[in-house]
Amino acid sequence: MKKLLLPLLLLLVLNASAQDANEIHQKAILIDTHNDILSNILITKQDIGKLQTTGNFDLVRAKQGGLDAQMFSIWCGEDYGKGTAYAFANREIDSLYALIARYPEKITLVRNVKELEAAVKQQKLAALIGVEGGHMIEDRLDYLDGLAKRGMRYLTLTWNNSTSWATSARDEVTKKDSLKHLGLTDYGKQIVRHMNDIGVMVDVSHVGERTFYDVIATSTKPVIASHSCAYSIDPNRRNLKDAQLKVLAKNGGVVFVNFYSGFVDSTYTPKVAAFLHQHKRELDSLTKVYHDGDLANIRLNAMYKKESDKIRPPLSLLIKHIDYIAKLIGVDHVGIGSDFDGAESYPLGMDSVADYPKITAELLKLGYTEKDIDKILGGNFIRVLKANTGE
Repeated sequence: MKKLLLPLLLLLVLNASAQDANEIHQKAILIDTHNDILSNILITKQDIGKLQTTGNFDLVRAKQGGLDAQMFSIWCGEDYGKGTAYAFANREIDSLYALIARYPEKITLVRNVKELEAAVKQQKLAALIGVEGGHMIEDRLDYLDGLAKRGMRYLTLTWNNSTSWATSARDEVTKKDSLKHLGLTDYGKQIVRHMNDIGVMVDVSHVGERTFYDVIATSTKPVIASHSCAYSIDPNRRNLKDAQLKVLAKNGGVVFVNFYSGFVDSTYTPKVAAFLHQHKRELDSLTKVYHDGDLANIRLNAMYKKESDKIRPPLSLLIKHIDYIAKLIGVDHVGIGSDFDGAESYPLGMDSVADYPKITAELLKLGYTEKDIDKILGGNFIRVLKANTGE
């Protein structure tokens, strides 16, 4: 009889634990600070108001995953320069506005904490805008103001490419000896101060170390890293070193952990290189179809899912980044910045926005309290947004 009771009791405990995790997750305000779906739908023409079988985001799965607020990334590559980048950024914002107009009962644009909390009460997804790459302001403060008026709540100072006023992580590592300057120029510091003045958060994901420290010395408001991980676990130039994390915490800022396999797992890059080499012909064909290398890579991984799954890191490694940062600098300084729809691979089990509850469940297993989880899922973002916008 005892042999029968033990498995039954274990099952009851596990079910109760799962129910507790789901209840905590659904009660929390969940905010993701980085998603690239807008760049993709300009090419694919998908209606993300409806359930999709490809990609990581749509409004249906967002509801399933308990997502309350999404910062949509506005992005274009370095091939967009002066005369085209700002216009392209506005085109992507137009696509978000169009989505909101089609589904006003499901999603609404918000600019501050008051509007975000109102959207949550109305059970609508709160949509916020983050612009990923300072080249999209084309060195013009009036363009910065223009994007802010349309709803931009953070500007990532650089993408992989540097601007004339800020150097990127890629360039500081690969082109350091040939760069005309390192870090922020005087104009770059002026831009940061102006962002402080108009309530736009300064995002240091993608920037070089010199730029990072110049930002910390210049900004009077808490800064964010919208989608970065811990360098100590995966020494990728896009991740933040311990010293950077500590300085960010002193600033009052938050690092929002990126889900991309390459930033989570230090062994992923050589594995994916071999995978892409093996399927080079198909990748070249997909690139011709989509005219976008990143989207082609995403589609290739979907085509060969069983094969690509073998090189994805475990979910536990993503949780390790969150746990490491929380223990190093405090639970008040870590959040979620998935980078969904902006990369070809994420940890096993994190296939879409419907999978966020798994993070809550894993954090509970590690002993995080409901209060801690509330901060990680959204409370820390709310604090830093209010500190920048004033409301």
